[in-house]
Amino acid sequence: MFKQFSLKTTYQYLLIALAFLMPITVAGANLIVVSICLLWIFSGNYKFKYNQIISSKLMLASIAFFFLHVIGLIWTEDLTWGLHIVHKMWYFLLLLPVLHSVVSRKDLKYYIYSFLLAIALTEVISYAVWLEVIPPFKNATAANPTPFMSHISYNPILAFAIYLVLHEIFFNYKLKKAEVFFYSFFSVSMSINMFITGGRAGQVMFFAVLSILIFQYFNSQKFKAVVIILIVSSTIFFTAYQSSNMFLTRVNNVITDIQNYEVNKNTSIGLRVSFAINSWEVISSNPIIGVGTGDFPSEYQKVNMKNTPELPNATNPHNMYVLVLMQLGIVGLISFLLIFYYQIKLSFASKNLLIKNTGIALPVLFLLIMLSDSYLLGHYTSLVYIFFSSFLYKDFEKS
Repeated sequence: MFKQFSLKTTYQYLLIALAFLMPITVAGANLIVVSICLLWIFSGNYKFKYNQIISSKLMLASIAFFFLHVIGLIWTEDLTWGLHIVHKMWYFLLLLPVLHSVVSRKDLKYYIYSFLLAIALTEVISYAVWLEVIPPFKNATAANPTPFMSHISYNPILAFAIYLVLHEIFFNYKLKKAEVFFYSFFSVSMSINMFITGGRAGQVMFFAVLSILIFQYFNSQKFKAVVIILIVSSTIFFTAYQSSNMFLTRVNNVITDIQNYEVNKNTSIGLRVSFAINSWEVISSNPIIGVGTGDFPSEYQKVNMKNTPELPNATNPHNMYVLVLMQLGIVGLISFLLIFYYQIKLSFASKNLLIKNTGIALPVLFLLIMLSDSYLLGHYTSLVYIFFSSFLYKDFEKS
């Protein structure tokens, strides 16, 4: 067996490395994830680990959500796709409980700094591609410079990083002037980067970030908070609309897609609306336990051929709630939402302002953006969600 001190130290170095790699590389992050899990499995002390997990309602809710997907294989017809979805959900069974049992609250700042360092590196490369200092590579183009991942994942992760930086400015009264200047410059540069890239869900999340922070800062002055939110959000929105061709185009596309939905459903917004309408027809026929873990593609194809044969079939409705409802019904949706309920509940119990505020913001922000895509199926966003969930809700009573 490993020596306890060496084991704890190894975990912390691996976690810091994971925080840095998870917004940059799938392979690198997966290597760290596998290393942590193998170390956890073979390091013994199983009774202590079991007690840590079993004593957390959040961990139990996470594990229960995973096993509902396994149980959902019983009434699924497409077992191959069902196993694919179960594989996508393994973070809820193993990774979240494993990380929860090895993270250290005293090293929280190192996790966050490491994550923000990775975002800073990504941002610098994004600007370099945008300014044509370096040639586009991987996912990046000069028009949409998101180098390591698509804009669908990049902008929400960037928005969450902006929350972390602005929270330091608003709530860390121990910051020195040089640190305030640095964080302010970082937050402005990230905010500009938000609007030269094309992730609309992340841009919506950005305005939600501002709203949450302002509400948290003016906690006892709700009316004042609303007024400030309206002024700040509208100023940033119209400034970005006038100065960023990418943002202007994406906003105009949303308006056009909505106005012309009936005549042109084969657009980003139109397809999402069609996915939801067609999926609801299946959900209404299978409301309690859904069609099974693996039957979304086949069941959607049936209703799509009947209602909208001109549109492509889908394996994902680009809405996490619709996906869970169709696969596992109301039972699955309740199980899913319980995870977020316990996160918010545990956050209110914390005496640490960073833990409390961020612990509330994380689930609220993900609950918002999952209306536009299944963000807990994607590697980058799901890993960021799981990683921060592992330490934000641990030992809250001691925080």
